[in-house]
Amino acid sequence: MSAVVKALFVLLLAAPVVYGVQYTVGDTSGWSSGVDYGAWTSDKNFTVGDTLVFSYDTSHKVDEVSKDDYDSCTASNVIKSHGGTTVTIDLSKPGTLYFICPTPGHCSGGMKLKVDVTEASTPSGSPPTTPASSSSPPPPSGSSSPGTASPPSPSGAASIANSMMKLAAGGSVVLATLLLHYMG
Repeated sequence: MSAVVKALFVLLLAAPVVYGVQYTVGDTSGWSSGVDYGAWTSDKNFTVGDTLVFSYDTSHKVDEVSKDDYDSCTASNVIKSHGGTTVTIDLSKPGTLYFICPTPGHCSGGMKLKVDVTEASTPSGSPPTTPASSSSPPPPSGSSSPGTASPPSPSGAASIANSMMKLAAGGSVVLATLLLHYMG
């Protein structure tokens, strides 16, 4: 019986533990015209294991494109196209991903998203940090065009939750190691 318990603990230690954060693109505004997606990503740290959820109406789509197509707002070499009204994208490897709305005029109007994905880190014992809020002040009242109101500043709760989950995962690995040591 002891050998079976040891084998289970070894499997627990060998299995990768990845907990990710689910980000709703554009927060409550979703994937729509009039959202500043550069500002939306500015305080987020996307890591492997996180997911992006695009929610939009039928006048939009989500195309994953190359950097060149992102920069020029063309969908000539689409990597992947998503229809419907909701799509979830798994951030499965480090690197930069580019998304645009291929509806004519939408990308050039700002419906484009660049996401830099980093490798998921293991807990290092340092306390989680709260991301800084957006550094740009809100526009003076009356200066915003209709339909371009920016969403409220994120609270950083997603990043804190991600750090806490990673810390808990690291704690379970330490606990399993201690149990294996003392049972052996």
